[in-house]
Amino acid sequence: MPTSPFIVPTVDISPYLAEGARAHNSAECARVAAELDTACREVGFVQIVGHRIPGATVDRLTRALDEFFGLPLETKKKYRRSSSENRGYSPPVSESLSMSLGVQSANRMNDFYEAFIVGTETTEYPDLDLPEASYATNIWPGDAPSFRSAVEEYFTHAQELARILLAAFTDALRVEPGYFDAMVDHSINALKMNNYALPEGEVAFDGDATGMGAHTDFGILTILWADQVPGLQILGSDNAWHDAQPADDALLINLGDAMARWTNDRWRSTVHRVNPPITDGQIIRRRSAAFFFDGNHDAVIEPLPGTVVDGEPGYPPITVAENIAAKVAGLKAGVKPTVALREAARVLSAR
Repeated sequence: MPTSPFIVPTVDISPYLAEGARAHNSAECARVAAELDTACREVGFVQIVGHRIPGATVDRLTRALDEFFGLPLETKKKYRRSSSENRGYSPPVSESLSMSLGVQSANRMNDFYEAFIVGTETTEYPDLDLPEASYATNIWPGDAPSFRSAVEEYFTHAQELARILLAAFTDALRVEPGYFDAMVDHSINALKMNNYALPEGEVAFDGDATGMGAHTDFGILTILWADQVPGLQILGSDNAWHDAQPADDALLINLGDAMARWTNDRWRSTVHRVNPPITDGQIIRRRSAAFFFDGNHDAVIEPLPGTVVDGEPGYPPITVAENIAAKVAGLKAGVKPTVALREAARVLSAR
């Protein structure tokens, strides 16, 4: 019997951005919430349109990526930070995202991409005693003078969109409005900007190298902008890898570990990866920017009431910061997480 084609659903979220939609009691919002619930249960990824991030803002972001990643490798390395801070520049083959799940490849650190990360700082919440490890100070590349303003503009829009999506997710889960507010009022947010095409001769391409290894995201939700270039693959419920790329003017949204744990896997933190975008033996340009909405560092992630059925194992409580720290240690230092992860078994059995 033929299987159904793998499809990432598309949802128009504009009703949640409409004037007066804060109450979220319109029929249009109810429809959007139902569509999101289906996508989160069945796929764990969804394409959104009607998000209202201006095209000009995205254009400025992409020019900023080109400005920074076009610099010589040795210049970019000036902006490298320690793995514990998870900020600044990461050179090619210095990370392995599959190790965030404890899945090791033949070459321990083999992800081909290079990246630059900025995020929420302690200075944004002066009245709170926040840990520097979770809210590290950003570093901005002076060698790319237009970079900071363009990135901060996009970051602001993505942050606002993430909170609107969380309101829609709250409705979709049928919990009371504002249920998650106390868990995200000083959320750790980060923007990871990635580049997969490097000038010839800067780094040797190893056949074992991956574009970005199989992984789940760490927090509540991710907003992904990406070039319309092949590479992104999603691990479906059929245990097979499926290609995915955004449609025109769409953003890809996926769930992270926090939401999967809160819903006890009713909603999926879907495993995904990026293969090197190769055409005729050459790596072609692929850029992406993933905005991670991760929640407060001290928010406790445990199953929501009613999500654990008698006899089913529920996730043990863990804070957002503890979960992120364990996965970043695998990503950047190759340290295997000490807790067995359900996602690792899915990766190892994938076809």
